[in-house]
Amino acid sequence: MQKIAILYDASQAVISTFDLDEVLNHIVQIVQDYFHLHRVAIFLVDHETGALNLRTHAGWGESTLPMQIELGKGLIGNSAKLKRPIYAPDVTKDPRYMDAIKSTRSELAIPLIVRDEVVGVLDCQSDQLDFFDSEAADLLILFSTQASIALQNARLYSLEQRKAAQLEAINYIAKQATAVLDLDELLDKVCSLLLQSFPVDHVSVLLRQENSLVVKAHHGRLTPAIPEGAAIPAHTGLSARAIESRATVVENDVSTASDYVVGFHETRSEVCIPLVSLGELIGVLALESSRKNAFERADIAPLESVADISANAIQNAHYFEKVRQMAYVDGLTGMFNRRFFETRITEELERAQRYHGSMSVIMLDIDKFKKLNDEFGHLLGDEVLRQVSAIFSAHLRKADIACRYGGEEFAIIVPETTGDHALAVAEKLRQVIENWHFPGVSHKVTVTGGVASYPQNGTTRDDLVRAADEALYGGKQAGRNRILPSATRV
Repeated sequence: MQKIAILYDASQAVISTFDLDEVLNHIVQIVQDYFHLHRVAIFLVDHETGALNLRTHAGWGESTLPMQIELGKGLIGNSAKLKRPIYAPDVTKDPRYMDAIKSTRSELAIPLIVRDEVVGVLDCQSDQLDFFDSEAADLLILFSTQASIALQNARLYSLEQRKAAQLEAINYIAKQATAVLDLDELLDKVCSLLLQSFPVDHVSVLLRQENSLVVKAHHGRLTPAIPEGAAIPAHTGLSARAIESRATVVENDVSTASDYVVGFHETRSEVCIPLVSLGELIGVLALESSRKNAFERADIAPLESVADISANAIQNAHYFEKVRQMAYVDGLTGMFNRRFFETRITEELERAQRYHGSMSVIMLDIDKFKKLNDEFGHLLGDEVLRQVSAIFSAHLRKADIACRYGGEEFAIIVPETTGDHALAVAEKLRQVIENWHFPGVSHKVTVTGGVASYPQNGTTRDDLVRAADEALYGGKQAGRNRILPSATRV
């Protein structure tokens, strides 16, 4: 009766806390101290793999205790598989024994069972032969029943705490994401918030672009194998599987996945969640961990919620960008308009000033455009404007910014270019337009232009535009169909 009373007190100590690690440590310490055991360990079932993972132990020292045991392997694996205690009074005569330490002579493995489900195994070892008599074994089995309940309660409590934290994180991410309409800023924030709120080492957002996935943003501690901005074929990697199935893909050991493509060198586990908004698949949210078996089933639903929130926020940012582009695009030619020119010239001037760089402004005007409209009609005049716009698109660099300034006048911002180089750009455009065949127009269409450069011809927006306009006016006065540099000096 005294032993049962002591065992009851020990059981009460085990169920006095809901912290999982504390419960596990209590179990191990109580079993080792009360039963005078040399070594005690607890293995917990991994519900994803079905294997038993070592969670805590005492008395093992520098032994070769395995970190993971498959069901049916050793006394521990057999105990879990058969759902009953397994005892080896002399381990040297039991072929199931897994040799972890030389001095062990007897071992008792007891399954930790809750509602007929094995949640783990309590493993007890002694340096004495046949150490566990029937009374000790019965007490340990009775204690393991109490320990199983305490363990399950702690796991449920831990799960609820984790869910609460995840719900709080989801709510916070939703508030932050819906408040941002700039796509780059949004993606950066989503990656950063996920990294803070979930146990992952790296977060990436890949967006669909034709037949590719483009790495638009990533945050974390791992070393990239694919740089930001790179495009990967949409049919390769775990992301392709997520896209094709429109379902979350979880690989807790990427080394076993034949279709895995290395995105980060240290990755051992990866989750790919398709980003779907209003039925449209727009990309993939990828989460990496440097640990194997890093993602539990309970993690997936909250991560999918974040992916859904992110997908809708990304779609909103796309719509906002389209609306903003419409505000900056000339409806007739498809070029940027004067409003966009005013925004970009300020930005380029600030950049040139900050980095002691250069830039130029080219102002071009179609010669005698009013006469062309009167002679051939406004529809043909509109077509000339569209074709001039197409010439600019074909013969300017991607960095150059061509805008319809108003009517038949165009303004071109040429970053990191000045002096003779800017003149050469304008002259090339003039020549192409002069030699271009405009259907329906029986004579040549020509342009006159003026070029002003920072800092030679001005250091402000007004200075540069005025200088380029004056050069343009000088070209008109000199007979049209020519490019003149600004004569203004600051």
